[in-house]
Amino acid sequence: MKPEILALVPIYAPTLAELEREFTVHKLWTAPDPEALMKRVAGSVRVAVTTGLAGYTRRQVEALPKLELIACFGNPHGMAAEDKAAAKARGVFVTNTPDSITTTVADLGMALVLAVMRRIAEGDRFVRAGKWPAGPLAPGRDIGGKTLGIVGLGRIGRAIAQRAESFGMKVIWHGPRAKPDVSWPFHVDLREMARHSDCLLAICPLTPETHGLIDARVLDALGPDGFLVNVARGPVVDQAALIAALKDKRIAGAALDVFWDEPQVPAELLVMENVVLTPHVGSTVKEIREERGRKLLANVRAHFAGKPVLTPVA
Repeated sequence: MKPEILALVPIYAPTLAELEREFTVHKLWTAPDPEALMKRVAGSVRVAVTTGLAGYTRRQVEALPKLELIACFGNPHGMAAEDKAAAKARGVFVTNTPDSITTTVADLGMALVLAVMRRIAEGDRFVRAGKWPAGPLAPGRDIGGKTLGIVGLGRIGRAIAQRAESFGMKVIWHGPRAKPDVSWPFHVDLREMARHSDCLLAICPLTPETHGLIDARVLDALGPDGFLVNVARGPVVDQAALIAALKDKRIAGAALDVFWDEPQVPAELLVMENVVLTPHVGSTVKEIREERGRKLLANVRAHFAGKPVLTPVA
C-alpha cells in the first residue's frame, strides 16, 4: 500500500503528478468538506505538502496525529510563531526547497518599471481593442536619465539597481541603515527619497516596521509624475492610500506583483489603465519550479525511506 500524503494547497503540477505516481495523495483544496477529509485521513497521513507562501497552521498540525513531515515547495516565511511552534512541539520535521530567486525577481522588477513607465501593458490592450486606427497611444516616459528609488537593498534590490543602471537610470535607496559597501546614495528619510524619485520600487521584506511603510505621505512625495512598483509584499504599501492616489492622479501609475489579500485584487485597480498587474510571479519561471520540485520529492522520498531529509528548516 502506498504511503499517504495530504497536499494542503496546489503545487507545481508536474511535481504533484510525480507525487501521485509514488504515493496516495489527498488534495485538501478539492475536497467538498476539507474538515471531513482531514478527519478521514488523520490516522494514515504521515506527510503534508504545502507551499512556502501558504505554509501550514497549528490547527492542521494538531488535526493530523500521525504527521511526521511537512514538505514545503518553496521557503516558508511570514508564518505565525504559534504555527511553527506547533510543528516543533510535535517533533514534526519541516523542509523547504532553498534556491536563488535573485535574478528572476530582479528581472521582473525591472520589467515592471519598463511596463508602467513605457505603458507597455496599456499599449497591448490598446491594440487588441482596435483603437490604434483611430489615433496613436499617448506617449509613455523615457527611463534613461530618470531616478529609481529602491526601498530595500538586499540581494534582489542590488540586482535591480544594477539592471536600472544598465538602462541609464540613476539609483538611490532607502533602508533601515546605510551599508558601507554601497556606492548608491542612501536616504534615511523615505519621503525625502520619494521626492527625488521618478519611480519608487519596493523590494523590502514584510516586517512590523515595513507594514504600510509606503503610505499616503510617501505617495504624495512621489508626486503626479512619479510611478510606484511593488515586488515586495502587498502590505508594504498602504493599498487604500495607493488606490486613492491613483484615482486622484496624485501619482502617474503603478505596477504591482503583490497584493494585500492574494489572489483577490481590488476592483478599483482592475479598471485603471495606468496600473500594471501581475499575479505574484516574481519567482515563477519553469527552471525554479522544476528545481523546487526535485528538492521536495527528494525530501519526501528520503523521509519515507527512513533517511535524513535533505533540506530541513532550522
